[in-house]
Amino acid sequence: MATAWHRVDPGDLGVGEVTTVVASGRAVCITRTDDGYGALDNRCPHQGGPLGEGTIEDGLVICPWHGYEYDPHTGEPPEAYGDTATCYAVDERPEGVFVELPVLEERISLMDQMVDVMTDWGVDTVFGMVGHSNLGLAEAFRRAEDDGRLTYIGIRHEGAAAFAASAYGKLTGRPAVCFSIAGPGATNLLTGLWDARVDRVPVLALTGQVNTQVLGPGAFQEIPLAQAFDAVAEWSQTVLHQSNATELMALALKHAVIQRNVAHLIFPDEVQELPGLTEPPARPKAGRIAEHRITPPSDELARACDLLETAQRPAIILGNGARPYRDEIIALAEHIDAPLITTFKAKGSVPDDHPLACGVLGRSGTPVASATMGHSDALLVFGASFSNHTGISEKKPTIQVDFDRMTLGKFHPVDVPLWGDIPTTVKLLADGLAAADRQNVRRSIERRRSRWLDEKRRRREMRDGRGRMHPASVFDALSRVMPDDAVIPVDVGNNTYAFGHYFECRGRQDVLMSGYLGSIGFALPAALGAWAATKGQRKVVSISGDGGLGQYLAEFTTAVKYGIPITHVVLNNDELAKISREQIGALRPVWQTSLVNPDFAAFADLCGGKGFRVDDPANLEATIAEAIAVQDGPSLVEVVSSPKWV
Repeated sequence: MATAWHRVDPGDLGVGEVTTVVASGRAVCITRTDDGYGALDNRCPHQGGPLGEGTIEDGLVICPWHGYEYDPHTGEPPEAYGDTATCYAVDERPEGVFVELPVLEERISLMDQMVDVMTDWGVDTVFGMVGHSNLGLAEAFRRAEDDGRLTYIGIRHEGAAAFAASAYGKLTGRPAVCFSIAGPGATNLLTGLWDARVDRVPVLALTGQVNTQVLGPGAFQEIPLAQAFDAVAEWSQTVLHQSNATELMALALKHAVIQRNVAHLIFPDEVQELPGLTEPPARPKAGRIAEHRITPPSDELARACDLLETAQRPAIILGNGARPYRDEIIALAEHIDAPLITTFKAKGSVPDDHPLACGVLGRSGTPVASATMGHSDALLVFGASFSNHTGISEKKPTIQVDFDRMTLGKFHPVDVPLWGDIPTTVKLLADGLAAADRQNVRRSIERRRSRWLDEKRRRREMRDGRGRMHPASVFDALSRVMPDDAVIPVDVGNNTYAFGHYFECRGRQDVLMSGYLGSIGFALPAALGAWAATKGQRKVVSISGDGGLGQYLAEFTTAVKYGIPITHVVLNNDELAKISREQIGALRPVWQTSLVNPDFAAFADLCGGKGFRVDDPANLEATIAEAIAVQDGPSLVEVVSSPKWV
């Protein structure tokens, strides 16, 4: 085998000491004894322990893991022991210490080939944490990032990785990757993956696993990952062989995209070290993903047109599934002069300053939306799930449009369950319906909206017994300074209800939330995902309460590390105020909902970001605008608000 000499730097290594150096892409254990320098492969032949972190006792290198002993100059163990460490020649020259190492051939690993399939299918972002049971896959990510094919964001907690990947999918409809080690790293992903599953978003989860040779008896960090992920993953497989590994990657991505769900691959340690195939088969996306356009049945379409033609006050409801087609739906509403109502998850799909906009329906919504639905005589519903939180009326003649037949009439019968993809169906409806002019409907919306704006102005002036501001003040200021194309991840709690009530959307803003799971802590990790999804081309402003921010507070340092210019607004009311309200509503005493918080603005400064604190409504607008303008890293605005109102 060809060899080459490499200069190494053992530093000021003393006699009887040992250290680790890196030469030619590998770790080498360097020792120094009375006989001079020695060099061993850093990997202990017993179980791979790091010899360079060991000690020298009685002239032998002692492995720090299990105490195995080796001669520092020959690698030989004591008599009667079988393991021998690989030894390298050492030459002490005037210009330094040199070690003779075998020349390693550049090789493509199996992990490289799997990542090639992943990036060929359009995956460009990984959120994760590198650790001992995923190092081979991590190396493939590193190479892909060096090639410019991948962005890797190292988070502080795997739960944040899953939330970030879920937010990426919610914004783009494309999967991102969340990545962890075996055991606790993998289980930490589960909450964010459940968020993706119940909100029907594509995510690819990749987890390390212990060596298959030790699976079963209960090795360190061994858990049955296929079983652990069985309920959350639409598809989960363990990679075991070179022959079908890249096909498993293609199938995982196909399941994530088509099923809009979680796909999961498990990588045992030894599999991550396998060489790639000499001639890997192509695994292109083309030919694996079918066209998703669905034209609704003509007779059902005719029934829908008849119902809308005979209605005097039809209203259109947009769910989150309709968000990508907002322009087409708004044009249809203008064509038939129908009010536009959104579910909370679809907030922002219709700008609140549009003359047909009625805002959000349901518990997080406005009286404009609920009154408009109440006075309508037909509902045309696009991409909504009919959640009880939204409260779409069962008593109105209803046309429901969705490409998923299981979603149509899922909770109760609807008059016309129209199976078709939204843009195709909207065009056919527009072609089949005559233009209408309903000035009375527009005047009704204007009157209701005027009354609601007056009420919001009244609430903005309110202060509680401690002088703390009403959340209406916060969201009034945010509405005025938020960029027209901002992405706005919101959390769970009183802050979220208040956002639904008071924030005025405009332009092409996108709101992201943990919809069906309703998981506190979503907003800040989601901001990382949104930033990656937009490649930094849109401002991301996330919003949470103090309880939600506390869950993933350390991810602010992730944003600092990568210079991510997100802005986070935290409403600090020193309380899990939503839970307090629920306890009061259940006629129970308020208990264990108070919080002890840091100075969040000072925390942001200490982390290397920019922190701002506001307790006077008069300073809100200018302060938030200043924070949003920060471009060289993250900013955080702490707003002292009242827990009393939403």
